[in-house]
Amino acid sequence: MAATRVGLIGAGGVAQRHARVLSGLPDVQVVGVTDVVPEAAAALAEQYGTRALPDAAALLGEGLDAAYVCVPPFAHGAAERLVLEAGIPLFVEKPIAINWDVAQEIASLIARRNVLTAVGHHWRYLAIVEEARKLLSDRPVRLVTGAWLDKVPPVAWWPRRDRSGGPVVEQAAHVLDLARCLAGEVTEVTAAGNGTPPPVDGADVDGATVATLRFASGAVGTLAATCVLGWKQRAGLEIYADGLALDVSETGLVVRDADGTHTVGSDPDSAREAVDRAFIQAVRGEGDDIRVPYAEALRTHALALAVAEAAVTGRAVAPASPEASRA
Repeated sequence: MAATRVGLIGAGGVAQRHARVLSGLPDVQVVGVTDVVPEAAAALAEQYGTRALPDAAALLGEGLDAAYVCVPPFAHGAAERLVLEAGIPLFVEKPIAINWDVAQEIASLIARRNVLTAVGHHWRYLAIVEEARKLLSDRPVRLVTGAWLDKVPPVAWWPRRDRSGGPVVEQAAHVLDLARCLAGEVTEVTAAGNGTPPPVDGADVDGATVATLRFASGAVGTLAATCVLGWKQRAGLEIYADGLALDVSETGLVVRDADGTHTVGSDPDSAREAVDRAFIQAVRGEGDDIRVPYAEALRTHALALAVAEAAVTGRAVAPASPEASRA
């Protein structure tokens, strides 16, 4: 079989991770990379023995079988439009935008062109998430408590709301996606931000945010997020059902029920590899395990934006409906 030709749009940290994984997959060739910082593209290209291209249009001219868009949140839109115009499979890193309009526009283009897509919510590929789903299959979820308690990542755009969308949109979206996966859709959120940015130059995002979530099933939940630490304290979800308590994170699953407590370990790198492997297999027509296509990621994005809006306005917010927006 001919190698699957993949191009990378973006050369930052997450693109570097995808380059490493893709280069390790059989019959996959990273044929080029581009970035608005030419030096970053050149460094990544040299590391993996490929070419740095001046822009996305030039990269798409290399005859790609698939393209990865790994750009900062504020930069989404233009690259996706070019890939969709070319009609090739599209992998997008989360968050898929900083607002609703761009994300919904791209979702509509994908639907019209019927292009294969995947979004990098790799937690969905953790084996412990499937285990949690099985444990919850016959027990209604009553309470969900999520948290992302961390530091400010070392990139200049992150602490600026107009560049990252804020910590809930950029970081805690993983937790919100997991909440949707295990407890269902959220119909209403309320939230509050503390109004004080983290102690980083140029920061204008809330250093701490709390939210309450009301699920369609009747379950209720909370989300806590902060970026004022110097380390990653916790990123995960606790779920409570009748006679069952689950604690889910990238590194493990803790289960407590009438029989006691037991822990199942987890390797986060395996999920980061699995999300790429599933996408490439789908591109080749060899598999059908894309767990978060763009339309699914759009729902998580709508929820994250609702939390961010509620924190700013102080009002209850219903997440936007992709179906209503298309009507």
